Amino acid sequence: MSVIESVHADHGATFGDRAGRRVVEHYGRPERAHRAVRNVVGLLECAYGVVVVEGDDRLEYVDNVVSNRVPDEDGQGCYALVLDPQGGIEIELYVYNAGERLLLFTPPNLAEPLADDWSGKVFIQDVEIRVATDDFAVFGVHGPQATEKVAGVLNGASTPDHRFSFVRGTMDTEGVTVVRTDALGGEESYEIICASADAEAVYDTLANRGMSAAPFGYRTWDTLTLEAGTPLFETELEGRIPNVLGLRSALDFEKGCYVGQEVVSRVENRGQPSKRLVGLELEGSAVPESGAAVFAGDAAVGEVTRAETSPILETPIALAVVEFGLEADAVTVRVGGEEVPATRTELPFVEGSDRSGRLPVY
Repeated sequence: MSVIESVHADHGATFGDRAGRRVVEHYGRPERAHRAVRNVVGLLECAYGVVVVEGDDRLEYVDNVVSNRVPDEDGQGCYALVLDPQGGIEIELYVYNAGERLLLFTPPNLAEPLADDWSGKVFIQDVEIRVATDDFAVFGVHGPQATEKVAGVLNGASTPDHRFSFVRGTMDTEGVTVVRTDALGGEESYEIICASADAEAVYDTLANRGMSAAPFGYRTWDTLTLEAGTPLFETELEGRIPNVLGLRSALDFEKGCYVGQEVVSRVENRGQPSKRLVGLELEGSAVPESGAAVFAGDAAVGEVTRAETSPILETPIALAVVEFGLEADAVTVRVGGEEVPATRTELPFVEGSDRSGRLPVY
């Protein structure tokens, strides 16, 4: 559940479920909140599972499992994946080196299975793995004035400059960790991590002290990330190989073997995957469902992964996985039994104050 559900409820929140976690969907006008984030700054309670890895062999153990190189310096992190033997994505996670421990942030419903699986594979290594989801609250601050917002309430440190780097400080009297994120919404962005017991006070500081930050929920997060061209775990990543998504930010091709690495490297060495992620802008007002077929002429060439009406462009937009060699920019998408014209569009759909770290690179 939300760490501060009663606070959100007092602000008129509508709740939903995302990956087994009760979250705020919206506060009544998600499109208005979307524009507030694009123009100024917004505040989101993030839904993560948290796994703590401790012990002398923690770095080596995690580095041997994930697709990216785990940083060995306190205050640094990375975005990484856990793959299956066929190279398909099983779990996405952010890994942060917090000195004597690693903090792993996963989709909410995958923290327990990950910790159980890894614990069962520890033999002689000095590694302890536990789930700590209930110990933390995480708040995202997004928007062109996010840096100004965070700097105005953070004491004892400057805002971190580089993606996945973090600093420790206080907001009012509460201890916080501030992470510079990979800008999945296409705007400057930070995540503020605090103890669950301090969550209400930290949220109040972020929302109301200094520059006000507009609260928003996951309905707005969906449209922000779509406009930014960001593939998400539930809709684009899960089960696909990262090469198809151009997800180079999660891969280190120089590191040693991990499960699925052989497939990823083979596709990389071949020069291109069989499919790729593209953006589509549709005519009219109909929004296709996930899985809707994409056609070039009479040939089916792919499928939509997710689609929304863009609050900024005021037209339906979609991410789709299509044949890599597709040359046509003009395609059609099956919506409600009809084929709706669509145009392949460069990502991101909307340029913000930053660019998503997951924009596809081929």
